[in-house]
Amino acid sequence: MTIDYLIIGQGLAGSLLAWELIQRGCKIIIVDNGKENASQIAAGLINPVTGMRFVKSVDVDSLLPTAKQCYSELADFFQQSFYREKPMLRLFRSAKELNHCLKRLHNPDYHDYLAAITPPDQTIKNLITPFGLLEQKQTGYLLTRPLLACLKDFFIARQCYRLANINYQDIQLQPTLRWQDISPKQIIFCEGHHATGNPWFSWLPFQLVKGEILTLEHQSQLPDKILNFGGWLIPLNPNNIRVGATFDRENLNNLPTECGKNALLTALNTISTDLTPVKLLNHQANIRPCTLDKQPFIGHHPQYSQLAIFNGFGAKGSLQIPEFCRHFADYLLTNTPLPSNIQRHYATHFTG
Repeated sequence: MTIDYLIIGQGLAGSLLAWELIQRGCKIIIVDNGKENASQIAAGLINPVTGMRFVKSVDVDSLLPTAKQCYSELADFFQQSFYREKPMLRLFRSAKELNHCLKRLHNPDYHDYLAAITPPDQTIKNLITPFGLLEQKQTGYLLTRPLLACLKDFFIARQCYRLANINYQDIQLQPTLRWQDISPKQIIFCEGHHATGNPWFSWLPFQLVKGEILTLEHQSQLPDKILNFGGWLIPLNPNNIRVGATFDRENLNNLPTECGKNALLTALNTISTDLTPVKLLNHQANIRPCTLDKQPFIGHHPQYSQLAIFNGFGAKGSLQIPEFCRHFADYLLTNTPLPSNIQRHYATHFTG
């Protein structure tokens, strides 16, 4: 079977890239091992302004409209909503954070994303806010699990999905590119953290991070808004919330831990003592494919031009992937330059 692109991995990156290439008339096969991946567990948060200094995400003014358009088109196609836009309350943890925020409020570039500050003396029921809080706009979260399930069914219906474990030794580079009965023009690896074991792309400077997330049932009254307090809290309905996430660079596995659970519950207790006790409904863990320079890894192998990678979106995948799918498709089909190409690491990290 001759195709244009063989895509390895059906996480958010591989799925949205496959969707984009199919829309452009390409013949693809997407291969996945069927196991739970980081995209399925991820909160899918979209937050244009992050960090203690309240900095806009790079290129958010273009990334955000593209992401919203992408998820709207998918919602129309599948007749199911995937993106939930919901305001975010940023609880200041110090006077220093508050001062940084005040500076941003005077900057016109931030007016589309930052609303009003609520001072400490204007309390919100069941929330501990000793330094006040800020409401952020154009925030929300992606329902990644149902989206990936719909896309998987779509690929299966088009007969372009394969359930298989990829053995790298089964990929034939010469005389022509081949895997099993498939002869693609190119293979694109969208494997998430598994790329660190890929013989062609393991040289890239990944900075993997394990994260744990809890789903809890509670009896308290909370505002129907995302809470950001160093960690985050997403209200799923009046009595269920998701809370995350831990950052562990040492124990890189997908095993939930008692330590991770306790850390999240302790953090939750700092913003609302009324939330406890809670009932644990689910405890999940997986590994985010973050990168050393915080930029995704996109482009071709320096020696084997028939091999490419589309990876490294970390915690900002829901925001970044739709636009980078378009850029990468343009690059593949018309050789349009990429805004973030792994060529930047050829000289410093590829040893040949």
